[in-house]
Amino acid sequence: MESIQDAIKSLNSAWPPIRNECLSVLGSELHYQAMIYHCLRTAGKVPVSQIGMNVKMWVENPVSDLFKKLVEKKHKDFQGGFEPIPDVVVFKPVISGDWRRRNNEATLFNMLLAIEVKASERSNSRLQPAEIMLDIKKLAAHQEEVIARGADVLPVMLVIDSALEARERMTDNALSKSLALANSLGVAFMYISQNKEINTLKNTNNVLNI
Repeated sequence: MESIQDAIKSLNSAWPPIRNECLSVLGSELHYQAMIYHCLRTAGKVPVSQIGMNVKMWVENPVSDLFKKLVEKKHKDFQGGFEPIPDVVVFKPVISGDWRRRNNEATLFNMLLAIEVKASERSNSRLQPAEIMLDIKKLAAHQEEVIARGADVLPVMLVIDSALEARERMTDNALSKSLALANSLGVAFMYISQNKEINTLKNTNNVLNI
C-alpha cells in the first residue's frame, strides 16, 4: 500500500464489515476503534506494519491556527509543540511498523490516512455537533501540518452512531452541520447509524436512509 488512493480503496473495502459489525454491538469508542482496525487488516488488507492505533505524534512549532491556539493554552514550559493522537492511522510502507514517540518525525511525514472515531456511547445524552466539529477541525489542522512539511494525508472523521434509540443518536441538524464542516475543510466523513449512512469517499454527500 503506497498511496492515499490505495488507502482509500482499503477503507472502502473495509467499510461494509465496519458498518455491519459495529452496528451489531453496543460499545465504547475504544472498542469500535479496535473493530475498525480489525476490518482494515482483514477486509481492507492493510499490512500490520502500516496500521497503528492511538498513535502519538509530536508537531513541533505548529503552523496551523488551531494547533497554535491549543499550544498557547498549555503551561509555558510545555509550549514547544502539540501532540495529536489519531485513533487509527494508515502509514506508508517506509514506516516499517515503528510509530514510537521517538520516531515522531517519520510518523508525521509518512501517514496516508488519519482517522478519528466517535461513538454514541453517552450517558443520558447523544453525540453533539460541537465535539464532532472540533475533531474535524483538528483533523484539518493535522493535514495542514503534514502539508507544510512536504507530505500529505487524508483526514477521516468516522462516526459510529450505533445507539438503538433515536433519542440517543445525533439529530439531523447536528449531522448536517458536521457534514458541511467536513466538506468545507476537505475532511472525509463516514457515518453509520441504525437508519442512516454517509460515506463521502464514495463520491456522494447524500444521507442514505437504510
